[in-house]
Amino acid sequence: MVWIPLKPELRTFLKDCQKVVILTIGNELRGDDGLGPLFAQNLSSELEKSPIKNGQISQEDKIIIIDGGMVPENFTGSIRKENPTHIIIVDAVEMDKKPGTIKLINKDKIAQYNVSTHAMPLSFLIKYLETTGSFKVCLVGMQPKTMELGDNLSQEVKESVKEMVTLFYQVFCDSEIFP
Repeated sequence: MVWIPLKPELRTFLKDCQKVVILTIGNELRGDDGLGPLFAQNLSSELEKSPIKNGQISQEDKIIIIDGGMVPENFTGSIRKENPTHIIIVDAVEMDKKPGTIKLINKDKIAQYNVSTHAMPLSFLIKYLETTGSFKVCLVGMQPKTMELGDNLSQEVKESVKEMVTLFYQVFCDSEIFP
């Protein structure tokens, strides 16, 4: 798997974070497009058994994970209700890279990438959300191998999702993010 330096970029993005919403996007019936829902499930599970959950670090209300599936626009009300300072969108992104490559993409660059298979462009979703609140937004994109209907997740993407869960967990447990 190829890592574009996500950990330091994620830490920089989350500077001054009070509450983060992680919005995952994807269709589990379309191969690697299902990476978003898989990431949401795995990160939620990891955080459930973490020091964040058991009180050693009292941040569980500061990390909200929303699996937007194929219609992330249906969750704008939930996002607004949470009133986050930061939003991280996780989705399959065609970057012409090796499958499983992960990259943090700033919101002003999102329109330059072919993102997932959902109907509404992410740039529209972000513009709408920005009219309803003040927060920082980024996309964590992962290069898919296949997004054909009926395909399973590729091994490369499964491995990258696992590594990304570990990375996010480490960043969220960092006392500099949520002092």
